[in-house]
Amino acid sequence: MKPIMQENSRLGFVGIGYMGRPIARRLLESGFKLTAYDRNRAKAEELIPYGGNVAQSIAELSSSCDVVLSCLPSDEAVLDIYRGPDGVFANAHGGSLVIDLSTVYPETSQQLSRLGSARGVAVLDVTISGSTPAAENGLLTLFGGGDKERFDAAESIFRVIAKKHFYLGPSGSGATMKLVVNTLLGIGMQAIAEAVALGEKAGLDRIRLLGVLSQTAVVAPAHLGKLERAMKSDYSPQFPIRLMNKDFGLILELANTVGARMPAAGAAFEINARQSDEGAEQDFSAVILQMEKRAHLGSNGNGRTRSGVDLAGY
Repeated sequence: MKPIMQENSRLGFVGIGYMGRPIARRLLESGFKLTAYDRNRAKAEELIPYGGNVAQSIAELSSSCDVVLSCLPSDEAVLDIYRGPDGVFANAHGGSLVIDLSTVYPETSQQLSRLGSARGVAVLDVTISGSTPAAENGLLTLFGGGDKERFDAAESIFRVIAKKHFYLGPSGSGATMKLVVNTLLGIGMQAIAEAVALGEKAGLDRIRLLGVLSQTAVVAPAHLGKLERAMKSDYSPQFPIRLMNKDFGLILELANTVGARMPAAGAAFEINARQSDEGAEQDFSAVILQMEKRAHLGSNGNGRTRSGVDLAGY
């Protein structure tokens, strides 16, 4: 397949949100021609100063582009824009390419691939690891699933938006790898939250505790910036807790399907969900607040969690 290049390809981008906006902007700034669509038209219009165009509909976008990228918050949102008479597949021309960047269940990616194949459209599931600052600076890591030749042909896109990109295997492989990675991301953040709450409860100064912890080798790079922001009580969303909560649900669903036992993920999901249920749009690092609150209040009583993990006396 001919490589996708700035001079010979027209890109469409659906979903101009936390991650979609900086990714689309980088593609425009690198010289790609790009048309954007978002249900909130104002979000798509934010790309006009960078040279972007705005489509009135999914049908208009997909019929005018060679490559359609999407970055959406849920499986339902992804399926809604691809299926049906007004969706991408019904209006895309044969031989075009879809690159779905959304974090979805692997079977959803496989379903998209089957639907696309029936219309002569290739589909890649290329999931993202990294938060909004990484997206703004082109430092994301990508995990790809689908046809290897198509993945290689899209390398010019990946180089613009990511520091590293990996091909994992057939359709659904990229989605699976993202859930594996986010297992570590979410459980690691929960472990940090518990450690911080323990230190505070035992009498350590909060700012000194966070500062010293950030200098240790045990904190992963993905969590380091969270400690620095927590020192300033800054939990504004880079990766919203509601999306981490959604991803935990996908992780546990996959674990149940394949028969993997994940007690730590189940427990972390419960705490994440309780902070998410408070309704504020916060970063997923706000589980620190939840654990600090629990440490202050003491025991939470008995009972089982929504994930089935026993947290009696927790």
